Amino acid sequence: METSPTTSITLTVNGRAHTLDAEPRQLLVELLRGPLGLTGTHVGCDTSQCGACTVLLDGQAVKSCSVLAVQAAGRAVTTIEGLSAPDAPLHPLQDAFSACHGLQCGFCTPGMVMSACALLAENPQPTDAQIQHALEGNLCRCTGYVNIVAAVKQAATTMAGGAK
Repeated sequence: METSPTTSITLTVNGRAHTLDAEPRQLLVELLRGPLGLTGTHVGCDTSQCGACTVLLDGQAVKSCSVLAVQAAGRAVTTIEGLSAPDAPLHPLQDAFSACHGLQCGFCTPGMVMSACALLAENPQPTDAQIQHALEGNLCRCTGYVNIVAAVKQAATTMAGGAK
């Protein structure tokens, strides 16, 4: 079996620089989940429809199943694992999703949280309609979205009050 050529790339993931070999066709989600072991980024549909694989790429929410790993070279990626240190309190969005029951099975939660994180970085006090618009690329089959919107609003309030 012939192996594909690889390219050495350096990217920053959750604040740490990594140099890895990536095949030209390798998806960012595969790099994150495989060699980097960051399994909080979920693979849901492989067609960029569900949003379970959403991460921040240079602060912008992207579906990592639609980004080639080589496209992330020289850039900063933040995954759900990078929102707070393992020994630190949860990020206000993670805390609010739990407090507002914005999750059930949890499969979509990392993507929802990362999309909401990008929204709040751009718009610290969004309206319900703005939250819904920001999350429209993320599918949830369990919650009905009402509690997810409530969680984002609660996190916005908490973060405006000076929390992380």
